[in-house]
Parts: sequence; structure tokens; C-alpha cells
Amino acid sequence: MLSTTERQRITGVILAGGRGQRMGGDDKGLVSLAGQPLVGHVLHALRPQVGAVLINANRNLAAYEQLGCPVFSDDLTGYQGPLAGLAGALAVADTAFVLTVPCDGPRLAPDLAERLFLALVAEDAAIAVAHDGQRLQPVHALVSTALLPDLRRYLDGGDRKIDLWYARHAMVEVDFSDRPETFRNINTPEERVLLEQELKTHG
Repeated sequence: MLSTTERQRITGVILAGGRGQRMGGDDKGLVSLAGQPLVGHVLHALRPQVGAVLINANRNLAAYEQLGCPVFSDDLTGYQGPLAGLAGALAVADTAFVLTVPCDGPRLAPDLAERLFLALVAEDAAIAVAHDGQRLQPVHALVSTALLPDLRRYLDGGDRKIDLWYARHAMVEVDFSDRPETFRNINTPEERVLLEQELKTHG
């Protein structure tokens, strides 16, 4: 577990700013799972790992604010993806690092922040990104807030691909193949029902 001092260097950011198209347009973070919104499950798992938590949302701001965390929206209009949320997070966070996680991944690893942070420090990197053993999971990432000016230039140039922006910097991939459930996200009503049934059966 990270020390209190180490946790205080990290702001956790829950990315809840998407359109939710495959969820029928519903705001995914507010979709109910086992009696609480998806974002509530993520917040419960993330909060002990970091010094502070922010929520990035582009609609239903009052509902997100009821969770007790500061809420901010993308500076860019038109739902322009996770990099837009990351840019906003880097701008408002007052810590050295920002840890991003999606709002629709309710089974977040309890050691996500620790493993990303230790790998970043060990490799003297600016970005640490989770890898599930098969592919990169780019929205599970620890990013230095010093990268904000470069990210703004990247976005101002019209680019939106998160993997390409990561590749511009000192990045370390962190193996989470032992925790595949961390990357299971809920994109459709059917996936929500299936996970809810599993939680009732297995806890």
C-alpha cells in the first residue's frame, strides 16, 4: 500500500463524460448496479488509493456532485473522448499526478494506484498505463500533471488518439494480467444485467 504522503501526490479522476451510446444514451456513470450507480462502485474502490477524487462529467452535474466530489466538465465541447477529460483533470488537479479510471468499470483493482505509481517511479516515467496481458488499457493511467501544456498543444492540433499521445512521452506499461476484472466495463444494458446477476451469486 502507498504511504499517506505518496497517496497525497495523486488525484484520482473518474471519467464519466461520454455519450453512453451503447447504453441507449443513458449517462453510464449513473446507471444502477446492485443498488447504487456505477460511479459509486468506482468511487468506493478509488477513494482509499488516492489523496483526492474528482469526477469528469458533461451532463447531470448535480447528480454527480451529490457523491461528495468536485465535478468538472471538458473544456472542449462535443464529447471529444478521454483525452479531453484528462486535459481538464490535469488543469484542475493540484497534485503531481492524476490517476484516470472509467466510470463504468465497477470492479476496480484495490492496488491500481500503487502498482502504477511504483512502476512510474522505478522507470522514471511520466505516464504509467495498465496492460491486461493482451492490450493496453489507456484509461487506467497515471499521468504527470507537468504534461498539461503538451496535451493542450496536441488537442489544439486536432488529435484525439490517446495511445498516440502517450507514445510521445516516457511511458511504462504495467502488467495487470492477474486482475482482468479491473477492466470489465459495462457498456450495454445486457452487460449490466449479467454483472448484477453475478454479484448476487458470487458477491
